[in-house]
Amino acid sequence: MRRWAHCHQHVSVMYTSRKIGYMHDSQDTPDVRGLFALSSEQAGYFTSAQAHVHGCSPQLLSYHADRGRFERVRRGLYRLRDYPSSPREEVMAAWLAAGKESAVVSHESALEVLGLSDVGPTTIHLLVPRGRRWVHALPGVTVHTTADDLAPDDIVTRQGLRVTAPLRTILDVADAGTAPEQVIMAVEQARARGLINAARLRQAATGRDRRVRGLIDRAVEEGD
Repeated sequence: MRRWAHCHQHVSVMYTSRKIGYMHDSQDTPDVRGLFALSSEQAGYFTSAQAHVHGCSPQLLSYHADRGRFERVRRGLYRLRDYPSSPREEVMAAWLAAGKESAVVSHESALEVLGLSDVGPTTIHLLVPRGRRWVHALPGVTVHTTADDLAPDDIVTRQGLRVTAPLRTILDVADAGTAPEQVIMAVEQARARGLINAARLRQAATGRDRRVRGLIDRAVEEGD
């Protein structure tokens, strides 16, 4: 038996190395330790593409899914069956399914991950390039599209997730119609934590419509 250990959560998952090697359809031994290490950074989830990089063929994935070692979450997305549940793992699953290289957690979901306001999203919000509209089919996910590439300072990494940065997130939720009191609270908290400053926020808001600009001005004035 082979034991994988996750140093932060002190959990272990047991797999039979002999069976894994037998089921693999190439001469290389699957890198099960590497796959577990990656999954541990992703709340226990991994994609079929990531499994392939670690030497696991589609046949091997099916073999372990059929025997309950892996859980099929949706097409192309799997989870280690015995991995402990964790906060926001549904966000991680949706982000991976949409494509972690192009999708970004956004809007109210980003507010929650960033710890700004006390909004409780009723859906998972993702921002993707306009050409990736197919991800609308993901259940429980609201997909927002952008025609422009996000700038490097529009994205931060939190809890292993790519998330829109505080300033971009605040403008996006204001634009999308999140309750004004939540937007104002997010501005106040972000300023208090040194995540944004009023002048830059106001300048960035000039690219949005009059309603958003007015709400941002109100939020800044109430915080002064």
